[in-house]
Amino acid sequence: MKKIFYIIITICSISNCIGQTYKVSKKINIEGNEGWDYLTVDDANQHLFVSHGSVVNVVDLITDKTIATIADTKGVHGIAIANDLNKAFITDGKDNAVTIVNLKTFELIEKVTIEGQKPDAVLYDQFSHKVLTFNAKSNDATVLDAVTNKVVKTIPLGGKPEFSVTNTKGLIYVNIEDKNEIKTIDATKLEDIATWSIAPGDEPSGLAIDLETNRLFSVCGNKLMVIVDASNGKIIKTLPIGEGCDGVAFDAKKKLVFSSNGEGTITVVKEKTASDFSVLETVKTQKGARTIALNKTTNQLYLSTAEFGAKPEPTTENPKPRAGLVPNSFVVLVVQNNSK
Repeated sequence: MKKIFYIIITICSISNCIGQTYKVSKKINIEGNEGWDYLTVDDANQHLFVSHGSVVNVVDLITDKTIATIADTKGVHGIAIANDLNKAFITDGKDNAVTIVNLKTFELIEKVTIEGQKPDAVLYDQFSHKVLTFNAKSNDATVLDAVTNKVVKTIPLGGKPEFSVTNTKGLIYVNIEDKNEIKTIDATKLEDIATWSIAPGDEPSGLAIDLETNRLFSVCGNKLMVIVDASNGKIIKTLPIGEGCDGVAFDAKKKLVFSSNGEGTITVVKEKTASDFSVLETVKTQKGARTIALNKTTNQLYLSTAEFGAKPEPTTENPKPRAGLVPNSFVVLVVQNNSK
């Protein structure tokens, strides 16, 4: 009997471990049939800002209802939240501009035209009170004073910048997609001060940071997550992820890293120590869910996507056609761990 008892206890323990997985818990429907890129959580107000073609949809995360639509953000890519200034900074890729809105009323404060071409990712660095737009076509970063909304400098980057993070102490890190590099920017001097290769990682896009262990998590187009020491650029480890990643999030409470893969999965990586990392699980999401945002208050994850129709046949004018979107199918997936 005692042996049977221990077997039952062991089976129950294994079942509990297996059950502690992340799953899509619900879908938030949002009107509109345009494409998408980044989405960003305003933790202080529990609002989700969703890039959506030529507008930004704002979702109340308590009710899951769209409470505002910020118009005239053509080719929107990124949204940076500055709670201390009550501002959101939005990159308008097709207008080469930054739309600045009030975080509570969502009213336009100012639209700033920049010299940088095709602004994509954007970062607010509270340490320096600067906003940096990372410009895909001109291979540089435009720096705005977040208080005055004025452009103060352009930083050449020598390659196509993607996502960036701040260490909150004066250093900013950014992926350089076409050079397979991470660059370090001094937030005070506003200069590029270091360049690190992240080979074998290829085409890095999403970037996250663990401020406690000083580790960078760069997700790459060749299905690798490259983990880097942010103090010297040393590669700590590489791990396999899914295909089509474009985003990554880090949960500091649970020491988990989430790579959002456009194939329709999330790769979950566990950080046991500053030098010990392993793939914990692969979560099924939905095709096209390639960008991700973390709610630090609820630990929920959000990913934008839609349903896709049939892909057109290639033509001379369009050799790599994309599948069209099914009308009224745009959603934000909510992913969470429901285990106790």
